[in-house]
This record gives sequence, C-alpha cells and structure tokens, in this order.
Amino acid sequence: MKKLAIIGAGVSGLTVNRLLSDKYDVKVFERESVPGGLIRCKNVENSLFHICGGHVFNTNRADVMSFFEQVFNLERDFIKTERNSTVFFENGEVTNPERHSMFVHRTSWVDGVPYPIENHVYMLKKELQDAFIADLLKMQRSYHRRQPQNFEEFLRWNFGTTLYNLYFKPYNEKIWHRNLKKISIDWLQGKLPMPSCGQMLYNNFNHIKESDVVHDQFWYEREGGSQYLADKLAENADIQYNTDISLIERTKNGWKINDENFDLVVFCGNIKDIVNVLKIKDVEPFANDIEHLESHGTTSVFCEIDRNPYSWIYLPSDKYLAHRIICTGNFSAQNNRMKRLSATVEFTDYISQDDILANLSRMPLNPHYITHEYTKYTYPIQSSNTRAMISALKDTLAKKNFFMTGRFADWEYYNMDAAMGAAKDMVERFDI
Repeated sequence: MKKLAIIGAGVSGLTVNRLLSDKYDVKVFERESVPGGLIRCKNVENSLFHICGGHVFNTNRADVMSFFEQVFNLERDFIKTERNSTVFFENGEVTNPERHSMFVHRTSWVDGVPYPIENHVYMLKKELQDAFIADLLKMQRSYHRRQPQNFEEFLRWNFGTTLYNLYFKPYNEKIWHRNLKKISIDWLQGKLPMPSCGQMLYNNFNHIKESDVVHDQFWYEREGGSQYLADKLAENADIQYNTDISLIERTKNGWKINDENFDLVVFCGNIKDIVNVLKIKDVEPFANDIEHLESHGTTSVFCEIDRNPYSWIYLPSDKYLAHRIICTGNFSAQNNRMKRLSATVEFTDYISQDDILANLSRMPLNPHYITHEYTKYTYPIQSSNTRAMISALKDTLAKKNFFMTGRFADWEYYNMDAAMGAAKDMVERFDI
C-alpha cells in the first residue's frame, strides 16, 4: 500500500484522511497538541471557548452532507437550531423597536435589528426607509449595468447606498481594515444570499425572518463544541502531534518528511510556508506572488456577557473596534456554566489586553473579560489573480504527487463545509 503524508490536522486534513485511509497508508503531521486547527476549543472556567470564531455546520452540498452523516450521529450528538442574529445600532437608527413584533431584545445601550438587515428596513426610522426605497428604484433602473469590480461596488450596487453607509461599510471595514474598493470579490462566490430589489421589498412588506433565507439553520455539537467534531474526525487516524514540518524533500520516487519516505503528500497548511518548506524549482516562479498574499488575523476575547437570545451580534458602531459577538453559550447548554452568558468578542488583527479592556468597557451587554487568543491567520485576502496563481501551482505540483487543499493552502474563505467540499473536490479532480 502506498504511503500518504498529510500536513495539518485541521478540518481539511482530517477530511482527506477519512477519504483516503482505506486506499493509502496515511500519516498526519500536526504542529499543535490536538486536532482541529481554527476550530479548536478550550475549557475555561468550566465553559467552552472557541479560540477563533464560533464554528457551526451547515451546507448546501449533498455530497458534503452525506460525508458528514457517515462520520457523525446527528440526532444523538448534534442540535439543529435556527440562527437568531441581530445588528446592534446605537445612534437612534431604529424607530420605536418595542412596537415591532420581530423585535426580541432591547437594552438601555442599543436597539437591535434582526439579521439580515435588508429584510428589516421597516424597523428603521422613516428617513432611512425613504432613502432605502429610493435606492431600490435607482438600482432597478440600472439593472443592466456592468458587473461590480470590487467589494465596495458589490455591496453598494446590491443593497443600496443607504444600507451600505449604515451597516455594510462600517462593519466590513472593521473586519478588513482597508478601503473596500481594494478588496477583490472573487472570494464572495456562494458566501452571501443575494436578494433582488423585489425580494427585499417583499421581505419587508411581509416581515420575512432569517429562518426563510440561506443558512438559516445549523448543526451544533451537544457537548465539546467544534473540538468534539475535530476529535471525532481524528478517531483512528495516525497523527503525529507537536510536529512542525520545516522541510519536505523530493526523492527519486516521492517525498521525504522527517526521514520517512512517502509516495504522496497532501499539504493542508499555509501556502506561505510552501516556499521555505518545499525546496524545489517548481515553486520558484510562484514565490513572489505567495510572499505578497495578504490576510488578517483575529483576537478572540472570551467573555461573560448579559443574557440574550442571540447567536451572532453584528456591531457596525465606530465606538469600539470589535465587529461581532458570538454568543456560543447559547449554542448549547453544555457550553455555558456561567451566571450570565459565555461569548466570544472578535477583533480583527492583534489587539493588546489593555486595549481589549478599554473597548469592552464601551460595548453593549456589559462584557467581562476572562481570557483571549490571538490567531495570526484567519481572513485570507484575495487579489484578482490569486485563484489563477494557486490553481497553476497546484497543477504543477500535482504532477509530482504533491497536492494542496484547505483554507490557507487554497487561500480561500472556507467555512467547515466548504473545507470538506474542497477536500472532496481535490481527491476527485486529481483522482488521488
């Protein structure tokens, strides 16, 4: 049986192992002491801390759902729940929220509008509603315009200038830390529901909730959060933990890693490591493009906050740097053993503990700091040639039985289901 090395025991690497372990003698190399990559969790004060994000599972791909059901007992080990997300506004944008049957929660700090905001413009004050309707009429007249060339045009042209300035621009600039005109839209494919002007009006007329739109429901682990998912995927896998691969050598018949020979390699690490790890001439033409790939990191702050009914809270306010609160204590009762509610407050890139505390003091729901984690790579940023460059590199290396997949190997904004799907696509495309 041929030997296959997988670099990285995140969702992508663990999926590849599951797909190929019957066909190859597989060994997985992982730099951390546990599997999971970005979906790893910690137990802090007897509550669950997602160290980067708040990972849940949903998918529109039947093949990914089938794979997931082969590994997991959904009825026993998972909870299927509806998303209940909101956008918090703090400057009087919402009119008489207590009158709206859709309104769920209000504090002295904020008014909340259910997500997606374009379905709930009727909750905003009259001048914002009027401006939104004017935007829709203008957008409808411009239906045959050219395609948007960047993220700013995409958001403005699809949702209108009013919602762009009110929510989409400030929220996304917090995440991306740059002018949205400088962000390519290639990564957006399949990421956002795209309602028409007519659909947005219909949804507002009829008070259509998020439960009627894409990704309205998700599966979440009853215990252990996404760490349970990673641990289950890793069952029976041959994983060498605490191993940082610094060199993958080309041999006559394959590859050598830590003095062990392999016939094939699937790299699920960060493409930025490829240039130094893979010392072969085939990589040299791509080195400059790889070096200049951009990304953002995340500082995830584990907090105790006031109880509320939400799953995700989006924060466009410029009063603080955090862009969202993930109420993971609401995902499962086993996540939360606090008097109030466990949650993760997210900041883009590194932020010091002093700055964290200063920001938390200005935020709604009275967040109390517990601990935090900084992750250097979370949001890959694509340029117009990123996909073509990486595709060419993958085709070149595949001829030598070296393959790549994963969020940072592909430099794609993958959620868990997309990572699983990309792993399946790679195996099928190259007939591994």
